[in-house]
Order: sequence, then structure tokens, then C-alpha cells
Amino acid sequence: MTIAQAIRGRGAVEVVASTCPHDCPSVCALEVERLNARTIGRVHGAADNPYTAGVVCAKVARYAERVHHPDRLTRPLRRVGDKGCGREGFVEIGWDEALDAVAEGLSAAAARHGPEAVWLYHYAGTMGLVQRDGIARLRHTMGYSRHHETICVGLSDAGWNAGAGAKWGTDAREIGPNSDLIVVWGGNPVHTQVNLMTHISRARKARGAKLVVVDPYRTATAMQADRHLMLRPGTDGALAAAVMQVLFAEGYADRDYLARYTDASPELEDHLASRTPDWASEITGLAAKEITEFARLYGATKRSYLRLGYGFSRSRNGAANMHAASCLPAVTGAWAHEGGGALYSNSDLYRLDKTLIMGLDRLDSSVRKLDMSRIGPILTGADLGDGPPVGALFIQNTNPVVVAPDSGNVRRGFAREDLFVCVHEQFLTATARMADIVLPATTFLEHDDIYTSGGHTFLQVTRPVIEPVGEARPNHDVLCALARRLGAAHPGFDMTAWELIDATLRASGYPDAETVHRGRWHDCALPFKRAHFLDGFGHEDGRFHFAPDWHRLGPDHAAMPRFPDHHTIIDEADGDRPFRLVAAPSRNYLNTSFTETPTSRAKEGRPEAMIHPRDCTRLGLAAGDAVTLGNEQGAVVVHVRPFDGLPPGVVIVEGIWPNDAFVGAQGINTLISADAGPPDGGAVFHDTAVWLRPA
Repeated sequence: MTIAQAIRGRGAVEVVASTCPHDCPSVCALEVERLNARTIGRVHGAADNPYTAGVVCAKVARYAERVHHPDRLTRPLRRVGDKGCGREGFVEIGWDEALDAVAEGLSAAAARHGPEAVWLYHYAGTMGLVQRDGIARLRHTMGYSRHHETICVGLSDAGWNAGAGAKWGTDAREIGPNSDLIVVWGGNPVHTQVNLMTHISRARKARGAKLVVVDPYRTATAMQADRHLMLRPGTDGALAAAVMQVLFAEGYADRDYLARYTDASPELEDHLASRTPDWASEITGLAAKEITEFARLYGATKRSYLRLGYGFSRSRNGAANMHAASCLPAVTGAWAHEGGGALYSNSDLYRLDKTLIMGLDRLDSSVRKLDMSRIGPILTGADLGDGPPVGALFIQNTNPVVVAPDSGNVRRGFAREDLFVCVHEQFLTATARMADIVLPATTFLEHDDIYTSGGHTFLQVTRPVIEPVGEARPNHDVLCALARRLGAAHPGFDMTAWELIDATLRASGYPDAETVHRGRWHDCALPFKRAHFLDGFGHEDGRFHFAPDWHRLGPDHAAMPRFPDHHTIIDEADGDRPFRLVAAPSRNYLNTSFTETPTSRAKEGRPEAMIHPRDCTRLGLAAGDAVTLGNEQGAVVVHVRPFDGLPPGVVIVEGIWPNDAFVGAQGINTLISADAGPPDGGAVFHDTAVWLRPA
């Protein structure tokens, strides 16, 4: 019996299908309790979806707290107070007045300096393709500055594609019945992808599968593991290279597979010969014996499933780290076995034609592209290329004043009096408080959309579950209204969201929108041979590349390592900044989403720094003490949590809290550099050296 059937059997509420829109690989199929046309109850994972399997994270289960929060924005606002003011610094206005003001602000900036002075800035507050990506249609049609989406997957994409050449991998549904070893490398799915843990649990129960976690601290996932490799941040490439050295030296390498499917060469083995466990031990902090034992376990287990996360790629050497780790199943030939191989993301398997949604037929590649991770330097006058200063921002689906690196510089940029800002949001976030106009946005339960996933293979189409709260409007409706005022002509602006979904599906060779919606989801899984790259990897030569063509993957390629290795470009700890900081995800927040909901805030408590007890003793710090973390970019005050589940010299602060949750209102991303990781940019959230002092 499904959850929906059980609820209907109680006769209590109606249950409506939906899909979780948040920035998570699981993209859960949902069953939402609808109490009436405007109100939801609990949210459940769809039990009959083979990936979601009835499981949903706690923060989404209590989504009613977010949808019906008393602080939801319900009417357009115009700022009358200083930038950064609270609700009292805004007055309510009508939609026509608000949209007219936005169109005027964008047009004025374009009139002063040309259309490249306008930056439409967005990211993944929703993963729905219409409501997330439709902003590109306005951008391309108007000739506004292009948007380089680096903040999440810029580095990891480059690293994975360097080896495999295409973004898909072994279906997670193979884990439970087939995998004998699961390696979670650089991720904490208990916090960030709970459904994956369901499939891992099935494999452990059914097959006695072992779970290995590679992570700089003892996460909630590592606590469940049979083996935890607690390496220093930014040293994953060294670990992977040493594992490969053992695999080749001790006969675990599948020579037939390597010859048939990869570019493996004697030069690769010569390179790896010196990357021994003893060499890697000095870099990673792991014992050489730990590395050797893991390599032997991996090499002896053909049905080994490598689940690569995003965390270890968010470093200056992140692309090199991802590539090095992704090499392991190509050495052992694990790809050839059910339950073996690897998965980073399935994004490429859907092959949707998003021309209508994104206005790709209007894209002009000569228009400058601005790196979203460097919004701080850009707004303060750097990295402008050949174009003008940014004079107007229109923001959807993100909160850069808190989320972006180098947030002190971001705030200074937003504080410019000559910068016009409109934010389309659900809450008065720190970014919205810097805006001239704030527009109320719908949640995923209040509009149509279409979803793909990195973690599974299901395409999902949704209709609204409830009516919009207050006067909130979907992103698509707002963009179409602005297009009319700006004179932006494109067929996508004359279509409803549902019509866009339907046309996109038909153009892509899928069933129509109503058919997919009625069936709840459409499985886009590849055949075994294709999913496991047994008919060739994504490069022209069909081979996995141990020696990547980094030039093809980005302009900043010159210093990238030729073979898998430890790329020595991280922000190393030194005498002035002896600690390495990792700003990791928390369990009850998702970036800054859910930071406003009472249960999530209560469960998280307050920002805390996990510090090894030996470091606490040396610095004279005790549990609950205030400690200042600092570097050349600024300083942040948090409270101490002694924790022995991390290496000495490492500090962990979980969660992207609102800036005002910190003493002094300086958030954790104050300390994070806006440096772009090679070869093609990417935020380096987990690559920061700091000093610690009692506050």
C-alpha cells in the first residue's frame, strides 16, 4: 500500500502528486496532503517511485512550514529605506507599478552603457526547467550579459567530463540488488541525498555490501560506514593516485578492459609508480596502511559502486580531484559489472531541446559572459571583460548576498547607489533587502514545471497543488510580463508554462506533457551497455581518458596535471593561517532555503565551529566559547564545538546561515575566496585557510 492509499483510506485529506524542486540530486517524487485549495499538510516521498522509494528528507516533509510561513512575500514591494533595511523599509505596491519600475530600471542601465550593463542573475532555488531556465530567454533576446553558471558544478563537471566525456553513469537502482562495495566520495547523503542511503541500506542487507566514505570529517554518512577515510581537505587527488598505484602494482588492474576501453599507457603507469601510499600519506594525513587496505578492497571487489559527490570538487584543484577519483572504475573494469562503475550525475541522458525555454535561437556568443561565483569582484569593478559596469540586476532563485563567495565584497557591490536591483523571491532574504523592487514568487506547489535529475533517471511533470499564496506569481509569468514591457520578442513569451513544457517534450521526442504528468514520471534510463559506457565513453575516440584534453574543457587549462595527481594549487595552511576551513552543508538547510522555517532553525541551533579537542586545548577553547575565524578577507565569530571526528588543523562549519545569525552579522562566506578554479571556473567553498582566536 502506498502512502497516498493509506492517507486516502483514513479519509482525512486529498493527496496530490508533485516533485521536489530543490537543488538536490534526488528530485524526489512526492505525495502532498492537500487540506484545501490553499493549504497543504505533510509531504511524503512517493512509495511507488523506484528511486524515491517512499523516502523524503525531513525538511521537505514539513514543507507546510515554508509554504504557509507568516513571512512569505505576498505583494510587490518598493524600498523606501536604506539598502539592507528590514520589512519596515519597504512599502507595498501593485504589480503593474512594480513591473513598470523593473522595466524602467533595466532599460535605464542599458541606455547608459548598452545592454551588457544588465545582468539577469539566477541559479537553482528551483530545479524546474521552465521556472529556473526561462530567464535565459529574456537574457538572450535582449542581448544582456550572459551568465556563467559556475557556483555548483563548474569544477565537478570539468573533472568528470575530462575522463568519461558524458554526464551519466550506473543507475542507482543497481546498488541494492547488485553492489558489493559502495564508495561515497566527497558527499554526505544523509544530509543532502537521503534516498541514496535507502539503496545503500538495501545492498548492505541483501548482499552484505561494504560502505566506504571518503570525507574530511566524520559526517552522519561516515558514522554509518564500515570504513571512513578522513583525509585532509583538498587532497583527494593524492588518495586516488595512490589507490591506482596499488591497483596496478598488485595486479588488480583489468588489463583487457584498459586496452579495450581506455587510453591507458605505459606513461600513465610510470607516472603512478611514484604515487605510493607512503607518498600520499604525507599529503592526505591518512596512514599508508589505510590507503593500501582500501585499494585492495576496491580492487578485489568487481561490483564496486563509486558515488561521487560535489563537496571534494569545491576546491581550487577540484576538477583534478574529480577526474582522479573517477579513474578508479576504469582501472579495475568495474564498469563492466552490474552494480559496478560510478555515478556523478545523469544530467546528459535526458537530451531535452530547451530552445523554446531558454531562447537558444537568440543566443549571441559574442556577448560577454559574467561568472556568477565572482559577483563580488564584478559588482565592485573587476572581471568586466570588454564590457561596461553592471548597472542593473534582476535576480531569481538565489540569494547571492549570503550564498556567493567573498560575501563582504558582494555586500559592498550591492550597496552601490548607482545599481538598480530587482529580486523575485518567496521571502525577504538578505539579497531582497538590498533590492529596489521585490516581487513575490510562487513555490513549486503553486505553478507548472518539468524536472530532470542528476541522481536518477526519471523525467517528471507537475501541475499546481494549491493556489498561489497572496499575489505571488511564477517566474515564467513575471518574465513574460517584463518581455512585453521591454519589447523582447520570442515565441516562448507568448506561451503558458504548460505549453512550453508540452512543446519541449514533443521537440525532444518524448510523450506529451499530459501523458507524462498522468503517468507521474517517464523513465529515461539507458540500456545497461550504454549506461556503463560499454559501447564507448563520451569522447570522439570512445575511450576513458586518463590523460585529459583539459584545453577542450576550459580556457584556464595550462597548469592542469597531465595524469591523475595531487594538483598543488590549494589555499594551504601556513603559519599565519594554520587551519583549513570546510563550510559544509547542514542537514536541515539547503543553501539558505529553510533557514526561515522554525523547525529547521531549532534543530540546527546556531552556527558552530567543529574543532579537534587537541586544537581546542592548545588555543584555550572550551565547548560553547566564542571563537573568531579569520583571514585576509575578514573575520567571523562562531561558537566552539569540540569534535574528534576531523583531523587536527581542520575546522568545519555546517550550513549557510543568514548573515545575521552570526555575532557581528558576518556570514561564513565572508571568508571564502571568489577565486575561480581551473579550467573553466567554479566556486572554491571548501578551500580556505584561516586563523582561530578566542573571541
